Amino acid sequence: MAITSAMPATTAMPTATKRPRRTRTKRVSHLPAIKLSKIPPADIDLRDPLKAVLYCQNCKTWCPITGMQGREQKLVPHHTGKAGEGPAIRCRNSNRLVRFDLTLPEWHQALVDAHKDTLSRRPTNVLRKPKVAPTPAVSQIAAQQQRPAADDDGDGRTLWLVREMGWASTERAVRDTDMRRAQRPAGDVPLGSPPVPLDTLRPRR
Repeated sequence: MAITSAMPATTAMPTATKRPRRTRTKRVSHLPAIKLSKIPPADIDLRDPLKAVLYCQNCKTWCPITGMQGREQKLVPHHTGKAGEGPAIRCRNSNRLVRFDLTLPEWHQALVDAHKDTLSRRPTNVLRKPKVAPTPAVSQIAAQQQRPAADDDGDGRTLWLVREMGWASTERAVRDTDMRRAQRPAGDVPLGSPPVPLDTLRPRR
């Protein structure tokens, strides 16, 4: 006797359905009603009063408002996901009442004022400050003031090379002057100068 095992049928997970424009359900959400005057005017679209939509703060998507010609207006029952792709999870704002405590001209004026306020809060052009050269150190200022004229000609010679060449040009004259100073004249000391003691002076106790 052959035993056949029946394979269980795999069922696909339901996906979110398209949000309808009008519903006839009498269910009302237990959450408090949404007042249009308490939400930003950019989250409301009343350009076509019969097809008004509201930005649902729970699922972060636009949702139609049903019952525009009836006594009560409320958000249509909808899912949190995208139609045909997201999971079929009912949004908590489904069938939530909407209080139209704002007329169409008032909503339009509030939308214009909000747009002006947004433009005024945009950052202006940044003005770049001019770049200022850093202040040189005291040693750098002194070196620039003592730099010889030969170094300012822009011939590419470094400062130490200019100094060495200047010393080489005056070295012989300086040595001759030192030799003449070392020679003592013959005879006594010049007149008008005190005699120099030759004995060692020791203080008495």
